[in-house]
Amino acid sequence: MFGFLTRRILVAIPTLFLIIALAFFLMRAAPGSPFDLERPIPPEIKARIAAQYHLDKPIMAQFGYYLNDLAHADLGPSMKYKDKTVADIIAEGFPVSATLGLSSMGLALIIGSILGGFAALRQNTGGDYAVMGLAMTGISIPPFVTGPVLALVFGLYLGWLPTAGLDRGHLTFTHLLLPVITLSLPQIAIISRLMRASMIETLRANYIRTAFAKGLSGRAVIVRHALRAAILPLVSYLGPATAALLTGSIVIEQIFALPGIGRQFVMGALQRDYPVVMGVVILYATLIVLFNLLADLMYGVLDPKVRYD
Repeated sequence: MFGFLTRRILVAIPTLFLIIALAFFLMRAAPGSPFDLERPIPPEIKARIAAQYHLDKPIMAQFGYYLNDLAHADLGPSMKYKDKTVADIIAEGFPVSATLGLSSMGLALIIGSILGGFAALRQNTGGDYAVMGLAMTGISIPPFVTGPVLALVFGLYLGWLPTAGLDRGHLTFTHLLLPVITLSLPQIAIISRLMRASMIETLRANYIRTAFAKGLSGRAVIVRHALRAAILPLVSYLGPATAALLTGSIVIEQIFALPGIGRQFVMGALQRDYPVVMGVVILYATLIVLFNLLADLMYGVLDPKVRYD
């Protein structure tokens, strides 16, 4: 196990470096600059600001300065928000995005697994067709359509739930309910389809037939044997999916006016706030590597055939 972890970490380091390099150079190659404002900046002030952020240096020198700061755990100051560092901006937005993402994935995992298992146990029946029909609908309709519809129905017409905003420092249930449902619907559809296919394949395995032949009850066979093997494909999927949801959904945060990290990423890209964009990219890449590693470890725990030496 220690050797496996060491190899994965050694592979993750160059991967993260490549992602950082690509994001850095692509941001600099995009048209526009942080100084493109409605009112032109005097040349002397513009030169002073450029020198402060090393923008007056060659591109490779800028990259070297950034790597040096990153090695000291310094993501740098924001170019657009005075007296705020990138770490401050991420610390403000990440709790909202993390709460939204974890809640959405938790809801999707519970409902999707139940629906997928129900469809697998009633294969080629009306219940199976109904679940798969709902799943295809959930996959086909994007969140930027579902979100406004839910806000219109439950927020404006019925007046049951707030449609925008979030109390600073208070992750209220009512403010998060519609965004969580909107973000979880596509994941429910995907997880239910994965669970159905995996459960059907597992139920056809020889060891499951042997368990039934020994006289074990259907519930015991499904819970003790089939379910453990059926969730293996879900474990592989949950790694990158959870990382993506943890960083927040850009569309959902914009629709419901949530002060999450996805919204900060969009504003940073539009305003050419290079340090903010780079900070979010690094956070996202790190979460992907971390959750993929956790998924591999869980896979080894759930499947005895997998051994990490």
